[in-house]
Amino acid sequence: MSIADIRKNAEQKMARTIESYKGELLKIRTGRAHPGILDQVHVDYYGSMVPISQVANVTLLDARTISVQPWEKGMGAKIEKAIRESDLGLNPSSQGDLLRVPMPPLTEERRRDLTKVVRHAAEESRIAVRNLRRDANEHAKKLMKDKEISEDEERRSLDEMQKLTDRTIAEIDRLTTTKEGEIMAV
Repeated sequence: MSIADIRKNAEQKMARTIESYKGELLKIRTGRAHPGILDQVHVDYYGSMVPISQVANVTLLDARTISVQPWEKGMGAKIEKAIRESDLGLNPSSQGDLLRVPMPPLTEERRRDLTKVVRHAAEESRIAVRNLRRDANEHAKKLMKDKEISEDEERRSLDEMQKLTDRTIAEIDRLTTTKEGEIMAV
């Protein structure tokens, strides 16, 4: 394994860490409705658990209401039950085949709790990035110890990994600040 391979591998894993963090942020609701909030809710469909988006059309009615239109007649009650039992704190109402899912307004205390959740997820992502940096640096040091690269190449590799880590953590911090702003906006 060369320095270029180590760097490329670390870049890919750090990019995946950021994507994973973005996914975590999408799950945290901000008071405004968006169809992605229901992505983590699964419903029983003929014996297998599937995401709601695979058995119904999920759209926005307005800024605070999500519309769920099941594709099959009998699925409305199952989808409503799945949404109620999820940990999202949502209370859907049925209007014939159409389910309306209003987003309750967030209290100040709940907003603070959500910012803590965001900061915790950000710290988990930062730790993952630092672990990736450590692993890449250990590989570079091993290559130098085995005399496959020079000390200068090892030093350059360590500097590049630090710069990559700094950029990745800065991106995580930027995403965190943006999400906290969304949550605290009334």
